[in-house]
Amino acid sequence: MKVLVKLGGALLDTPSTRDALAAQIAAIRGEVVVVHGGGKQMTRYLTERGVESRFVNGLRVTGPETIDAVLKVFAGTVNHELVAALNRAGALAVGLTGIDALLAEAEQMDPELGAVGRVVRSNAGVLDVLTVGGYLPVVACVAGDRQGNIYNVNADQMAVACAAAFGADELIFLTDVEGVMDGTKTVRTSLTAADCRGLIADGVATGGMQAKLNAAMAGLAGGVGSVRIASGAAANVLPRLLAGETIGTRITHD
Repeated sequence: MKVLVKLGGALLDTPSTRDALAAQIAAIRGEVVVVHGGGKQMTRYLTERGVESRFVNGLRVTGPETIDAVLKVFAGTVNHELVAALNRAGALAVGLTGIDALLAEAEQMDPELGAVGRVVRSNAGVLDVLTVGGYLPVVACVAGDRQGNIYNVNADQMAVACAAAFGADELIFLTDVEGVMDGTKTVRTSLTAADCRGLIADGVATGGMQAKLNAAMAGLAGGVGSVRIASGAAANVLPRLLAGETIGTRITHD
């Protein structure tokens, strides 16, 4: 079984939560890849250095000084703290970015956003080599291109691109909400892609959840078996999800 787990940066900001999730990931039987964000850590890093974070449509404007911070925070501190936690839990984790082996090739999304990229191609060869060899790839949301440019990429989009190229049976988004809520504020345990489109069209799913649903639908369209969205703070969330327990929201093909 191939599993890709996407961890939101907020979950990795607390050592106890990071260690708990690392232990759960390390215990998964199968070929596993982790993709992570780090927006909270990035904002803090920039604020400490007097750099204002500016967003357009939820995406961080990424100028030269910010792309330097992207490498230091996403590919540096956040990535290697998670790799260390996974190794401590018994895994053989390897820190990567989308730049490595052209895992995620990107193009500039919008000149107004600077070095914010859109993944246009993913080459999962390095993921296959590592997972077959018993290693656990841990991918930071940084991408590149064949001209040597570096891009800040939305972590959900990075997860979808990697999951599709890797042929993941399960794509699991662990986040800070319990799942996808409907118009009555009730967590839906299951959705189809058509249901997702309906929640977006009706204005129920907006902002970050709309982005998650769009990413989930893109993953399904790319061949991912199913997508789960659940709270990373829930006790033993990963083994429970993989055992088929009804936690969060499961999104499947129409």
